[in-house]
Parts: sequence; C-alpha cells; structure tokens
Amino acid sequence: MNEILQLLEELSKDFVIVKAYVMSLRKSKIDSIGETWIDGQDVMQTLHISKRTLQTLRDNGTLPYSRVNGKFYYKIEDVEKLLESNYSHTKNSGYGNK
Repeated sequence: MNEILQLLEELSKDFVIVKAYVMSLRKSKIDSIGETWIDGQDVMQTLHISKRTLQTLRDNGTLPYSRVNGKFYYKIEDVEKLLESNYSHTKNSGYGNK
C-alpha cells in the first residue's frame, strides 16, 4: 500500500511538470500569433488610412486578410510587403513644378 502511495505521489509530480510544459508551449504559441497578426484597427492606425480605404485594399486583393466572426486580421508581413511594393526612392518631378 505504501508503494502505491509513493507511485501516486511521483505521478502527481510528473503531472505538474507536464502541465507547466504544456502551459509554456501554449503561451509561446499565443505570443507568436500576436506577433504575426494584427486587426484592422491597428492597420488603419499604422497606415493612417480610413476604414473605407482598408476595405478597398481588401476588396481589390491588395491586402490579404483573414476574417473571424466578422473581424478582419492581417499579417504584419503582408502590410510590410504592401509598403515595400509602393516604396519610391526617387523624387517625383511632376508635383509642384511649373
């Protein structure tokens, strides 16, 4: 009987270790999702655009998205690609010149 209690105690300690490991994995997965996806509000604030402009970017396929329960999410890398693809390092000569 004493051996059974000892085994149960060891098993209980093992469960605590496994639980702590699973919780740390779960937290790291949640953190990584939070680092790669942002919601529409964050995109609008970052790019200084309106809700309608963001909708246009979705509608014409310029900015890929995911929709969950009516809320839109965007990958940070896709927002960065959008900015990079529209980057212009040359000065436009057509504006402000007569």
